[in-house]
Amino acid sequence: MQKRLPERPSQAFAVIVGGGTMGADVAVVLLRARCKTLVLEPRQESHDAMVQRIGLNLQAIGKPENQALLQIESSIDAVDWAGVDLVVECVPEVLEVKRTLFKTLVDRAPAQAILASNSSSFPISRIAQDLPTRERMLGLHFFMPAHIVPLVEVVMGPDTDKDRAQALAAFMRRCGSVPILVRKDIPGFIANRLHHALGREAFSLIQEGIATPEDIDAAVRFGFGFRYLAAGPIMQKEHAGLDVHAAAAATIYPTLSTLSGPPPVLADKTKNGTIGVKSGEGFYKWSDESMRVERARYDRALRAGLNVLAEDLPKIEP
Repeated sequence: MQKRLPERPSQAFAVIVGGGTMGADVAVVLLRARCKTLVLEPRQESHDAMVQRIGLNLQAIGKPENQALLQIESSIDAVDWAGVDLVVECVPEVLEVKRTLFKTLVDRAPAQAILASNSSSFPISRIAQDLPTRERMLGLHFFMPAHIVPLVEVVMGPDTDKDRAQALAAFMRRCGSVPILVRKDIPGFIANRLHHALGREAFSLIQEGIATPEDIDAAVRFGFGFRYLAAGPIMQKEHAGLDVHAAAAATIYPTLSTLSGPPPVLADKTKNGTIGVKSGEGFYKWSDESMRVERARYDRALRAGLNVLAEDLPKIEP
């Protein structure tokens, strides 16, 4: 019988390819469940910072001892591929870079290993195209910061083996994440499609002079977004009554934005290089101090949200 992904994370060996911010945070997700984790990062000069980031995040959740299960390597030849159960690709978002990596993994990773990509934009079917490993390739899409945001999308391509997809979802749940299965490999998967549907309407309201960016943010954070901590959009309407929602939808849906591209109020920001915190200005203006304060506030708010959701989150099962 072919070996499958071990049910218990503590019995598994995972390789993360790419040691940037996302790769380091995904390592924390695995390490918190005592999964032996190797991060493959060719830039030797970044290793110390990565180890420090992982260590601080493990310490923040009371599991500093799990860092002993972490291994960092610069060369693909340094990996003991025969024992690998799971590979998570976190390399730059360039299709050919990803495809080149997975072509290499055909001859490296053992036949039982699940091969996953954290790509947020490329369908797994495009990455896996023409590769003999298609049936064991999946998307495993985390959200930044991956070690705090519970959601992870397990994305199936048309050739993905369903049993492997279910096994990966179960494994991630044992790591304390909340996996959802994306059964069709569509652009944006599930969460980003929902997010962009909201974004299209939000930026259209700003474009039309109906609301300011500040009022849009307040409407979401302190209105329906606040309720979403307690219930998602379907469950929340169950509470309110689907009849009420259907009646409102009949009036509102015909007036919603149907733009097929970003409106000028958003597109012009990109053209002008005013793209948010990292440029010092977007819809808001940022100084070094306000950026520091905002990042700290954002992190505190996310962690507080985890406390609110604690009873609904999967328990970590090493």
